[in-house]
Amino acid sequence: MKKIILAGGCFWGVEEFLSRIDGVVNTEVGYANGKTVNPTYEDICNGNTYFAEVCMVTYDESKLKFEMLLDEYWGIINPTSLNKQGNDVGSQYRTGIYYFDESDLDTIIKSRENIQTKYEKKIVTEVESIKNYYTAEKYHQKYLKNNPNGYCHIKF
Repeated sequence: MKKIILAGGCFWGVEEFLSRIDGVVNTEVGYANGKTVNPTYEDICNGNTYFAEVCMVTYDESKLKFEMLLDEYWGIINPTSLNKQGNDVGSQYRTGIYYFDESDLDTIIKSRENIQTKYEKKIVTEVESIKNYYTAEKYHQKYLKNNPNGYCHIKF
Protein backbone atom coordinates (compact mmCIF):
# COMPACT_ATOMS: atom_id res chain seq x y z
CA MET A 1 0.00 0.00 0.00
CA LYS A 2 1.13 3.53 -0.80
CA LYS A 3 0.08 6.86 0.70
CA ILE A 4 -0.19 10.36 -0.68
CA ILE A 5 -1.80 13.50 0.73
CA LEU A 6 -3.85 15.67 -1.62
CA ALA A 7 -5.29 19.13 -1.01
CA GLY A 8 -8.04 20.39 -3.27
CA GLY A 9 -10.19 22.88 -1.41
CA CYS A 10 -12.75 21.69 1.11
CA PHE A 11 -11.66 18.21 2.15
CA TRP A 12 -15.19 16.78 2.30
CA GLY A 13 -15.59 16.54 -1.46
CA VAL A 14 -12.00 15.58 -2.14
CA GLU A 15 -12.35 12.64 0.24
CA GLU A 16 -15.69 11.52 -1.18
CA PHE A 17 -14.45 11.72 -4.77
CA LEU A 18 -11.19 9.88 -4.11
CA SER A 19 -12.88 7.20 -1.99
CA ARG A 20 -14.88 6.13 -5.07
CA ILE A 21 -11.79 5.32 -7.16
CA ASP A 22 -11.09 1.62 -7.63
CA GLY A 23 -7.81 0.82 -5.89
CA VAL A 24 -8.21 3.42 -3.14
CA VAL A 25 -8.41 1.42 0.09
CA ASN A 26 -8.74 4.23 2.63
CA THR A 27 -9.22 7.97 2.89
CA GLU A 28 -8.87 10.24 5.89
CA VAL A 29 -9.22 14.00 6.09
CA GLY A 30 -6.86 16.17 8.06
CA TYR A 31 -4.60 19.19 8.13
CA ALA A 32 -1.13 19.32 6.57
CA ASN A 33 2.01 21.43 6.40
CA GLY A 34 1.05 24.15 8.83
CA LYS A 35 2.77 26.10 11.57
CA THR A 36 1.19 24.96 14.84
CA VAL A 37 0.73 21.77 16.86
CA ASN A 38 -2.60 19.89 17.07
CA PRO A 39 -4.73 22.41 15.18
CA THR A 40 -8.52 22.31 15.36
CA TYR A 41 -10.91 23.13 12.56
CA GLU A 42 -11.54 26.48 14.21
CA ASP A 43 -7.78 27.17 14.23
CA ILE A 44 -7.61 26.34 10.53
CA CYS A 45 -10.53 28.66 9.72
CA ASN A 46 -8.85 31.57 11.50
CA GLY A 47 -6.26 31.48 8.73
CA ASN A 48 -3.11 31.98 10.79
CA THR A 49 -1.96 28.35 11.05
CA TYR A 50 -1.32 27.96 7.32
CA PHE A 51 -2.54 24.36 7.32
CA ALA A 52 -4.21 23.00 4.20
CA GLU A 53 -7.37 20.91 4.39
CA VAL A 54 -6.21 17.60 2.93
CA CYS A 55 -7.15 14.02 2.23
CA MET A 56 -4.67 11.25 3.00
CA VAL A 57 -5.16 8.51 0.44
CA THR A 58 -4.02 4.94 0.91
CA TYR A 59 -4.11 3.02 -2.35
CA ASP A 60 -3.14 -0.38 -3.71
CA GLU A 61 -0.53 0.34 -6.36
CA SER A 62 -1.14 -3.08 -7.94
CA LYS A 63 -4.70 -1.89 -8.77
CA LEU A 64 -4.20 1.84 -9.21
CA LYS A 65 -1.21 3.46 -10.85
CA PHE A 66 0.01 6.62 -9.14
CA GLU A 67 -0.20 8.49 -12.45
CA MET A 68 -3.89 7.57 -12.75
CA LEU A 69 -4.61 8.75 -9.21
CA LEU A 70 -2.93 12.07 -10.01
CA ASP A 71 -4.95 12.38 -13.24
CA GLU A 72 -8.15 11.96 -11.22
CA TYR A 73 -6.97 14.56 -8.72
CA TRP A 74 -6.12 17.15 -11.41
CA GLY A 75 -9.62 16.62 -12.81
CA ILE A 76 -11.39 17.88 -9.66
CA ILE A 77 -9.35 21.00 -8.93
CA ASN A 78 -8.53 24.29 -10.58
CA PRO A 79 -4.74 24.14 -10.23
CA THR A 80 -4.33 27.78 -11.31
CA SER A 81 -6.47 29.18 -8.49
CA LEU A 82 -4.46 30.36 -5.48
CA ASN A 83 -6.09 29.72 -2.09
CA LYS A 84 -9.53 29.20 -3.61
CA GLN A 85 -11.59 26.28 -4.86
CA GLY A 86 -15.30 26.70 -5.60
CA ASN A 87 -16.81 29.16 -3.12
CA ASP A 88 -14.12 28.47 -0.51
CA VAL A 89 -11.43 31.11 -0.07
CA GLY A 90 -8.40 31.06 2.24
CA SER A 91 -4.99 29.43 2.51
CA GLN A 92 -6.59 26.28 3.98
CA TYR A 93 -8.25 25.74 0.58
CA ARG A 94 -5.05 25.80 -1.47
CA THR A 95 -4.21 22.89 -3.71
CA GLY A 96 -1.27 20.67 -2.96
CA ILE A 97 0.36 17.30 -3.35
CA TYR A 98 2.29 16.27 -0.25
CA TYR A 99 4.37 13.15 -0.60
CA PHE A 100 5.88 10.71 1.90
CA ASP A 101 8.12 8.89 -0.55
CA GLU A 102 10.83 10.95 -2.29
CA SER A 103 10.68 8.50 -5.21
CA ASP A 104 7.17 9.82 -6.00
CA LEU A 105 8.46 13.34 -6.69
CA ASP A 106 9.52 12.70 -10.29
CA THR A 107 6.09 11.28 -11.16
CA ILE A 108 4.36 14.25 -9.51
CA ILE A 109 6.53 16.78 -11.38
CA LYS A 110 5.93 15.04 -14.73
CA SER A 111 2.20 14.93 -14.04
CA ARG A 112 2.14 18.63 -13.17
CA GLU A 113 4.13 19.48 -16.32
CA ASN A 114 1.68 17.48 -18.42
CA ILE A 115 -1.33 19.24 -16.87
CA GLN A 116 0.32 22.65 -17.32
CA THR A 117 0.03 22.19 -21.09
CA LYS A 118 -3.77 22.38 -20.69
CA TYR A 119 -3.70 25.80 -18.98
CA GLU A 120 -2.55 29.24 -20.05
CA LYS A 121 -2.20 30.39 -16.43
CA LYS A 122 0.60 29.02 -14.27
CA ILE A 123 -0.27 26.08 -12.02
CA VAL A 124 0.02 27.11 -8.36
CA THR A 125 -0.54 23.68 -6.79
CA GLU A 126 2.09 23.08 -4.10
CA VAL A 127 4.32 20.04 -4.40
CA GLU A 128 6.14 19.37 -1.13
CA SER A 129 7.17 16.57 1.16
CA ILE A 130 4.81 16.12 4.09
CA LYS A 131 6.13 18.12 7.02
CA ASN A 132 3.28 17.54 9.47
CA TYR A 133 -0.19 16.04 9.42
CA TYR A 134 -3.01 15.98 11.93
CA THR A 135 -6.22 13.98 11.56
CA ALA A 136 -9.32 16.18 11.40
CA GLU A 137 -12.11 15.88 13.93
CA LYS A 138 -14.34 12.80 13.73
CA TYR A 139 -17.35 14.71 12.38
CA HIS A 140 -15.32 15.64 9.27
CA GLN A 141 -14.45 12.02 8.43
CA LYS A 142 -16.60 10.60 5.59
CA TYR A 143 -18.67 13.76 5.94
CA LEU A 144 -20.50 13.53 2.61
CA LYS A 145 -21.25 9.83 3.10
CA ASN A 146 -22.88 10.74 6.43
CA ASN A 147 -24.40 14.02 5.14
CA PRO A 148 -25.21 13.41 1.45
CA ASN A 149 -26.76 16.88 1.05
CA GLY A 150 -23.70 18.63 2.51
CA TYR A 151 -21.89 21.37 0.60
CA CYS A 152 -19.38 20.32 -1.99
CA HIS A 153 -17.56 22.31 -4.66
CA ILE A 154 -16.86 19.15 -6.67
CA LYS A 155 -19.45 17.99 -9.21
CA PHE A 156 -19.96 14.23 -8.98
